[in-house]
Amino acid sequence: MMQRTIKNFMAAGIFSAGALMSSSALAAGGVAAVEFIGMPAPTTAAKMTKTYSDAKVEVRYADGRVETKNLDYVTLFNNIDKVGSNPNEAGQLYDVKGAPIKDMNGDPVVAETPDANSLLMLPGGDVYLVTHWEYDWLLKNGEIAYKAKNWYSRMPMSMSLTKISQDVASGRLKAVDQSNVDFSGVGGLWIPCAGSQSPWNTHLGSEEDYDLFKRSKVDKAIKGLSDLYFDGQKKANPYQYGHIVEVSVNPGGETQVVKHFAMGRASWEKSRVLSDERTVYFGDDGAYTGLFMFIADRPGDLSVGTLYAAKWNQVSDKHAGEAKLTWIRLGHGSDSEIEKLANQEKFSGSESTIFEFADEPKPGFKRIRAGLKKKDEFVRLRPGKEKAAAFLESRRYAAYLGATTEFNKMEGVAFDPTNRTVYIAMSYMEKGMTPHDGGPKDDIRIPKLKAGATFALTLDRGVKDSEGRPIDSDLVAVYMGGVPELVGVDMAKMDAMGNSAELNKVANPDNLYFSDKMRTLFIGEDSGMHANNYLWAFNVDSRKLSRILSTPIGAESTGLQVVENLGGHAYIMSNFQHAGERVDVADKALKAEIMQRTDRQKASVGYIGGIPGL
Repeated sequence: MMQRTIKNFMAAGIFSAGALMSSSALAAGGVAAVEFIGMPAPTTAAKMTKTYSDAKVEVRYADGRVETKNLDYVTLFNNIDKVGSNPNEAGQLYDVKGAPIKDMNGDPVVAETPDANSLLMLPGGDVYLVTHWEYDWLLKNGEIAYKAKNWYSRMPMSMSLTKISQDVASGRLKAVDQSNVDFSGVGGLWIPCAGSQSPWNTHLGSEEDYDLFKRSKVDKAIKGLSDLYFDGQKKANPYQYGHIVEVSVNPGGETQVVKHFAMGRASWEKSRVLSDERTVYFGDDGAYTGLFMFIADRPGDLSVGTLYAAKWNQVSDKHAGEAKLTWIRLGHGSDSEIEKLANQEKFSGSESTIFEFADEPKPGFKRIRAGLKKKDEFVRLRPGKEKAAAFLESRRYAAYLGATTEFNKMEGVAFDPTNRTVYIAMSYMEKGMTPHDGGPKDDIRIPKLKAGATFALTLDRGVKDSEGRPIDSDLVAVYMGGVPELVGVDMAKMDAMGNSAELNKVANPDNLYFSDKMRTLFIGEDSGMHANNYLWAFNVDSRKLSRILSTPIGAESTGLQVVENLGGHAYIMSNFQHAGERVDVADKALKAEIMQRTDRQKASVGYIGGIPGL
């Protein structure tokens, strides 16, 4: 029975051939559990300017043995490296013809922002890593890209595909070859932020940009795609961007790319497909955003389904807030029909073919606030545009129908299948989440908390939507509340090391990943409140929180993925981006040494090793 199951997993690409040995060992009495032993925050310039782990992991075996192992951070490659046969730097951006994009100085545009990782194990044993390049922060001459004169606030972005080899004895991974994932068939890629892995072994990316949804900024935001990606030969349509992107990797490294128009359009941070292979939850980033759920018609196929938006019905303002959730059905659609609508509909600073807009109250118009901070809109849906609104203006339409669009900086999503719990990170709880903020609604009324929190969503069966129609999923969130141990703590003032949130608590959670075999929720920070950002491990059974990685000062912790078993070893994928973006250390000598040691052009893709396979 065990042998048959393992063969099925190998056929699905879940295990490599090397992992077969560890699976057999596990059946005979391998690793039973792991627990992380945390490390202190860095205090010297040498440690504050590098990515490292001084943490440990306690490994308990089924035969009763206990071992304590050191964790180790390994860099696979940097954004400025050339890997294998790739003639360009890893973070290079490309146009529709696959040619490297250059800036106004003639220098290649190389992103410093590696975000999501998906380490995918293919049938036959090949291993590939898909990596997002989220945005370009610095030009080669050191100028901040979006502030540079005669340059673009946003640019077309990319994903890289890296072939990975493994030394099975040591577990060491190595980047051996690399190429750019071709997005020309879907009109390019726009600001890919967090990502996840589907249960069927594909990469799910995102497209996130707040300005694509603002009438005052959409034309400027899309200009980078029109001029740089299409070389001025085509004007990009904003409705083609802001979607979930699925990347399939075939043996040999061939990739196939699909944009899932049926999953709606917003500032997607991350989508997570649950264990039924149909139910999906999203992080919608920015201010005044919504909580969305997509339910596919068929398992393993995200091309057609039903989109819902949540209404927060507050129960308490304790522990970052608690609420019952009800779901408003936005619509049912398929990729093909919504893509057709995306090609037909228009949205710019002066025109929308889906909504009519007014800047003041007007008969027949509804007042909403969706993705626009403190600015309200008065909108009226044009006749017959319900489906276009549901999938191309998902956040506006959610607000129009009465869903809650008061969430702020909703980021990563993770799933605990054993406890039937979804986790969602909220980096900053302010603006629409605070009481009486002046918006058209006041569903969320919790105290301002700049350090943010991670929320747990309880799932149930037999749930009906707001109009009494059955929701076709057994994994529908009905209750949402902050996890007490994962609620940040603001400090009254910044300390000498540049921290303005409690150092031994998570601040501004972003990346989330849950490992069921480790019974651990991993949390990566994107914090403006910790001088260094950290990766944390939270055991959901023991409730123990451990700091296990530190990134360079000012850098964000990204790329989080846990691979529970590859060739007898486990890995925690982890990147950092935009090092040195903020250095607020009070000690002048320490700050000077930090600045001298920090290479702001450099960002790394890597992993934490030292953990046996589970």
